[in-house]
Amino acid sequence: MVEGGQASLVGLAPVNPDLYKDSHPIAYQCTQLCHKGDNLDRYLLGRQFMVVLVVFTVNISGGPIKDAELWGFPGWLMGIFFSYGLAMILFTCMVGQLNTQVNASLYMLDYVNNYFAVFTLYVAMLIEFSGLLHSAYVVQLLVTKLAGQSIHSNEPPRSAGQAAFFWARCTFSLAVLAFSFAVTLKALFGGQTTMWEGVPATVAVIVFFILMAVVGMLEGMQIAFFAVAKLTPDERGDTVWAKKTCALLYFGEGNNLPGFMVGRQLCVVSCMIFIARVTSVDVNKDGSENIFGASAGWQELFNTGLLGAFITTIVASISWQLVASAFPIAFLNNPVTYILLRWCLFLESTGICAGAWVIASIHRQISGFQRDEVYIGTAESRSKMDKGDQSTRINVGPGHIVKLPNFANNAPKSLLKLMKKDPSVGAYLNSIAAMENGTAEAEDVLVVETSNSVVETSNSAARVEEAVDPEIFASEMVLVSPEMENGFETEKILNTDEK
Repeated sequence: MVEGGQASLVGLAPVNPDLYKDSHPIAYQCTQLCHKGDNLDRYLLGRQFMVVLVVFTVNISGGPIKDAELWGFPGWLMGIFFSYGLAMILFTCMVGQLNTQVNASLYMLDYVNNYFAVFTLYVAMLIEFSGLLHSAYVVQLLVTKLAGQSIHSNEPPRSAGQAAFFWARCTFSLAVLAFSFAVTLKALFGGQTTMWEGVPATVAVIVFFILMAVVGMLEGMQIAFFAVAKLTPDERGDTVWAKKTCALLYFGEGNNLPGFMVGRQLCVVSCMIFIARVTSVDVNKDGSENIFGASAGWQELFNTGLLGAFITTIVASISWQLVASAFPIAFLNNPVTYILLRWCLFLESTGICAGAWVIASIHRQISGFQRDEVYIGTAESRSKMDKGDQSTRINVGPGHIVKLPNFANNAPKSLLKLMKKDPSVGAYLNSIAAMENGTAEAEDVLVVETSNSVVETSNSAARVEEAVDPEIFASEMVLVSPEMENGFETEKILNTDEK
């Protein structure tokens, strides 16, 4: 529910809630809370910690007992599946993550129309409110400062009391982060973690930081890849690695992008389970080896791996996402990005996680999920009902955890075919996205329709005269304004005879 809830709540953010208020009252209750002000950002922050914590807990729950045997399997096979955690990695990916994301992206309303979704939403919001993760907001402020931009908010500026409470929680979070690092490093150098026997303490520390860097790169890569998808090839960087990465990622019909997402999920879970093994503290229960002389109660808390999960959430996940949202091109210019992309695509090509689609299908049939269009229609039909989607409800850009697209490709098939046939259509859509994001100049754009072509031009008479016959231009001009809030509305609609 933590994974699927994200896909549903992000996907439902632009949709008018009045459309499903009666048919899905519990889903409506979720969205009323989650889509108020900046609560979606708060939910995503708390949810990220829940994901990491669940993976760490799964590692503890599914960890094998020393010298355990199962069904007479040879030692090398037991080592791969249990000692090194492959069984738990595959189980977590296919049962707990990938299949839920698939269903939640297609059946958003049905997926969160239950009280378990309400429960996970409130837990995520409570975690964020506690201030435990507020050090991420310090990173947020630093990133936006470096990017030379400001943070967009759907809420009014904080009052003096609210600002004091906010910075107090930020200070508390930074203190907890520093303490978590101190305990973890002390345990690593002292050989007091669940790291495999025989691994030197120095090597364990190095592995810990390398794994966090890999998780961070994978978290940032997904953000960067979706960010540059809207850019033209010339704008995606001019280094050798940027060109190689984009050529591979957007090769053919673009199937490598979703393929990367599947392989990335498997790789991230693998790294997190290894980090859990490296950072989970293991000391004698007699209290003789308690870290920093902590009491038995505190030592039990250290042993849960909670501190490692906290470090991973802030340092290896959220921080990298925020950096990638502000500097996506920098990720493309990195050779490590290309290497990890190749590795993720290889993992996906093996089909090792293909079982997630089967599990998703079984879950869908048991739960009776139906497509969202059954309840609220398509985006086009909602627009005709004067209940069109509001993309402005979602905060994006530097300083925000990026809301990734759902697994489902919602573009109409006819549009996909047209973009494949005529690349200029894709370029035109990119220009629209640029204006919606505020990266294009605030000037009117003229779209001139003729019987044979569509010509896009700025408000320049010379270019208009070069583009089309003035008489045709005068009779068939359509004015499109980038200043309008809900996309682009035509000022003049051509009648049948004119078309």
